[in-house]
Amino acid sequence: MVPADLRYTKDHEWVRVDGDTATIGVTDFAANQLGDVVFVDLPSVGKSVDQFATFGVVESVKAVSDLYAPLSGEVVEVNGDLGGAPELVNSDPFGGGWMIRVRVSDAAQVDGLLDAAAYERLTSEA
Repeated sequence: MVPADLRYTKDHEWVRVDGDTATIGVTDFAANQLGDVVFVDLPSVGKSVDQFATFGVVESVKAVSDLYAPLSGEVVEVNGDLGGAPELVNSDPFGGGWMIRVRVSDAAQVDGLLDAAAYERLTSEA
């Protein structure tokens, strides 16, 4: 499942841009590769994130993995539901399992991300 209205990174994060705000999470492919997510460590509101730099960590029964920001910006919201229900990353990665929202500092960065077709090609080769 690769929603066509999102952009993607090679590290399996997705981003939905709405005006100057971007919602970020991990893809269904990433959630399946991780296995059952048991903990998510996310930045606090007000923190700046840089494109392709680490912004958090997700722990699963299989591994601990870094999360990478698809876009640069300031964190304006963190999904508080993940503290008590990290399994949302597995059960609803494109909905309730979103991780952070950022105020985008450079909208041109979106053009450098993968569209759905390019991301599907990437995951089919994996």
